[in-house]
Amino acid sequence: MTEKEELKKIWQKEEDIAHIHGWDFSHINDRYEEEEDLPWDYETIVRSYLKKETKLLDYDTGGGEFLLSLNHPYDKTYATEGYPPNVELCKEKLIPLGIHFKQCNDASNIPFEDESFDVFINRHGDFDAKEAYRLLKDNGVFISEQVGSENDRDLVEMVLPETEIPFPDLYLEKQKKSFEEAGFEIIEAQEAFRPIVFYDIGAFVWFARIIEWEFPGFSVENCYDRLLKMEEVLEKEGKITGTIHRFLIVARKTTTHLHLVAV
Repeated sequence: MTEKEELKKIWQKEEDIAHIHGWDFSHINDRYEEEEDLPWDYETIVRSYLKKETKLLDYDTGGGEFLLSLNHPYDKTYATEGYPPNVELCKEKLIPLGIHFKQCNDASNIPFEDESFDVFINRHGDFDAKEAYRLLKDNGVFISEQVGSENDRDLVEMVLPETEIPFPDLYLEKQKKSFEEAGFEIIEAQEAFRPIVFYDIGAFVWFARIIEWEFPGFSVENCYDRLLKMEEVLEKEGKITGTIHRFLIVARKTTTHLHLVAV
């Protein structure tokens, strides 16, 4: 077997096992790095708004990993998830603890009553500013770290050139405007472009198969020649580097705009 054939076999093995339990990237820990140097700390920000009596909603909770790390009182904790394997995981992990969990894959139609929550968090999930406004109590706070439109675009171009951006409206200024129009006061807003680094191509293959909405149609077979070119770069430079795009919004529900509209 030639060296190239051996590489292809290794990459196809990564492709075959590419799946996640919850939102767990531990399979490629130590083989890639990202989000090591964001200019904000999402967890610290979320914790700063939590009190024991806070009613907290985590939309698109994944497997509940981050939510559980907050150790918020379970009877005041609510969560949704729409991805079927994660839904089952949440039912197994969250409901027995007393956390209120509901399946939901429509950010514009979340199955809770108006003005139910003090804090609504959302990390890398879908969102709808108007629905967030409906669900929050007066002065309630929405906190979200989002993946921006240009996330991983240089990596996508390496294997799937001219692929369309899947979510073209995920820029901070556009989303700030949508939240302000929905009636929110923007408390904090930041945007960042930071490196994502892979130390072997197998880790990249696994990653690209997992993030299928960014890498539509990716496979080792389809992209083999381009993967070999990436391997050449890696052998010379010791890594493959791309760029992540993130933004943070912290917004408070205010009724001011309703009074203005009434006037």
